[in-house]
Amino acid sequence: MTPEDWVQTLTAGPLLAIAAGAIALLLVLIIWLKMHAFVALVLISLLTAVATGIPIGSVVPVMLSGFGSTLASVALLVALGAMLGRLVETSGGAQVLADFLIRKFGENRAPFALGIASLIFGFPIFFDAGLVVMLPIVFAVARRLGGSLLLYGLPVAGAFSVMHIYVPPHPGPVAATELLGANIATVLAIGFVVAIPTWFVTAYLFGLFTGRRINLPIPAILGEADEEAKANPPAFGTVVALLLLPLVLIFANTGLDALRAAGTVDGDAPWVQAVRALGQTPVALLVTVLVATYVLGRRRGTSGSMVEKILDSALGPVSSVILITGAGGMFGGVLRASGIGDALADVLGDLGIPVIVAGFLIAAILRVAQGSATVALTTAAGLIAPAVAAGGYSPIELATMVVAVAAGSVVLSHVNDSGFWLVGRFFDMDVKTTFKTWTVMETMIGVMGFAIAALIFVIV
Repeated sequence: MTPEDWVQTLTAGPLLAIAAGAIALLLVLIIWLKMHAFVALVLISLLTAVATGIPIGSVVPVMLSGFGSTLASVALLVALGAMLGRLVETSGGAQVLADFLIRKFGENRAPFALGIASLIFGFPIFFDAGLVVMLPIVFAVARRLGGSLLLYGLPVAGAFSVMHIYVPPHPGPVAATELLGANIATVLAIGFVVAIPTWFVTAYLFGLFTGRRINLPIPAILGEADEEAKANPPAFGTVVALLLLPLVLIFANTGLDALRAAGTVDGDAPWVQAVRALGQTPVALLVTVLVATYVLGRRRGTSGSMVEKILDSALGPVSSVILITGAGGMFGGVLRASGIGDALADVLGDLGIPVIVAGFLIAAILRVAQGSATVALTTAAGLIAPAVAAGGYSPIELATMVVAVAAGSVVLSHVNDSGFWLVGRFFDMDVKTTFKTWTVMETMIGVMGFAIAALIFVIV
């Protein structure tokens, strides 16, 4: 029997109990028994698949499907981003940017400056790719000024998160916009109105608060500049241009896609397809790495073999990040394949509460149950779509509903979410610290975003 032919016979209650038990056992293995997170996630994925009744012959294919789909979206971005980050760091470029930010904004406002830069950078670029590219600058500022990594890292991670959650052209809000029949321009405007104050409170202020209470050292995952690079760093404009290159390429892709949808340009034109291909995130990062290899390497006198060693050295430290992130996706994939999302959707389909609240709650519960924000968002949007269509809502009300559902899809990020492991491993945090920082921040981002969207909904 294939996974597609299998039908789950367990109801939502037993499935939820199995999921809760699996998460509890996973935490025991990692926190108390000190089992490696990758091994623990693979083991728990296997046990969960068997416990939920997935046919034995389909258990491994289901596990590999979740693992592979996560790696397909993460591995290229993290690997290429790490290569770019290592080139920027070892050439002294990260220190150049750190010095500039400190001069312009002052030491006390460095976390704010890093966060604002990340908000701008996070508009067109995906969360994981943007975070990896920004990390060398974050680490350089943190080493220069001292203090906990969380002072600088949480405002940056939070900035990429709020943009990814609330603002088109990111896939989540775009999908919800289509499902609920909202206007993309209105969603974009409401998304910004929600994202900026949410970032300031839940990422910037929370980062300052948490960074003063949890002393997290700067990890060496992306290396440091050597003394020769520190003495002869690249020009500030060169480094900024390199970091803006993927931004421009990706923005060109999303911009042309919007023009194609509006009928302004011919989407089948060869030049449009070529520019859009260059603007795909993996391709944009590949182009940037190739340019950086020359600009930060060969042009400055670094031999080809040395550049190759620098790039190779970037992959070793992030391989653990990639594998653990993929295993987190495997666990979430098993939960999804077990049918827990469908069972919950049936139970939650008619809550008898305001539609905007129902969308948020359904997305939040599905997010906690199976880990994928995209699945939670699209399922919740699909469930409330008939009620939304029958409600005769205004464009602004529709946009706030999109944001509300997106807000629910991000709360309580935990061990079945690949993003939980990505941030935790890059920041070199243990599981308990990741819960106290990343999980709390993501939950606040979702709750505050929903509160602002609901307020706008009531006012208009």
